[in-house]
Amino acid sequence: MEKPEHFYEAGRAFGEFQRMLGGFPVNELYDTIPNFHDTRKRFYTFVASVAEDRAHRVAELDREIDFFFDRRKMTSEIVRKIESHEIPLRVTHNDAKINNIMLDAQTGRAVCVIDLDTVMAGSALYDYGDAIRYGASTADEDEPDTSKIDLNMDLFREFTRGFLSEVGDLLTEAELKCLPLSLKVMICELAMRFLTDYIDGDVYFKVNSPDHNLIRAHAQMKLLERIEEKYDQICAITEEIIRNR
Repeated sequence: MEKPEHFYEAGRAFGEFQRMLGGFPVNELYDTIPNFHDTRKRFYTFVASVAEDRAHRVAELDREIDFFFDRRKMTSEIVRKIESHEIPLRVTHNDAKINNIMLDAQTGRAVCVIDLDTVMAGSALYDYGDAIRYGASTADEDEPDTSKIDLNMDLFREFTRGFLSEVGDLLTEAELKCLPLSLKVMICELAMRFLTDYIDGDVYFKVNSPDHNLIRAHAQMKLLERIEEKYDQICAITEEIIRNR
């Protein structure tokens, strides 16, 4: 991302993706990765991995394990709202990173969303939260120095403005209210997946060192803590953008 306007365009592009597929029959979509964002099942998988301890690493992870148990209810909140029909199922991209947006080199405007192999039924909140998790963090996903990790509030605002410029009138009140929550849920989900893979012996994610997945987990945990610290401000900015859309 060369400038903040590009992240606005990424938000607008993912919003346009949602709007253009707003009436698509989501039940006709094939689940490329079943239960991909089912955070309740992700938590139970994590618990099972802790119990099995196949790589004999659990003894060193008391703080990390407590971290996710403390956030268990929050992590499953979107899943619960989908099950209770408070939030509708929509077509979701499920890999909402800025490198999956084509930008016009001359105008800087988003042309289209690409890399559609993970398009499945889900919540629009998944794409929104994951895009900000990836694009508005001040450090890489595997940054070992967690003091460098924070949420860039200007980039968060730009993406939210772009996204809601396209879907502000499409999303339900319940979805709009849960936009800030989705940041916490998506970050916590990925952090838990990294730690689960570390506990299992690094069988899913490619790693460059024996503690690579643990470093990744710590980075996402720190990002979540920073968002928790700024959560009131995040909610206020989101509400302001919703009012002014």
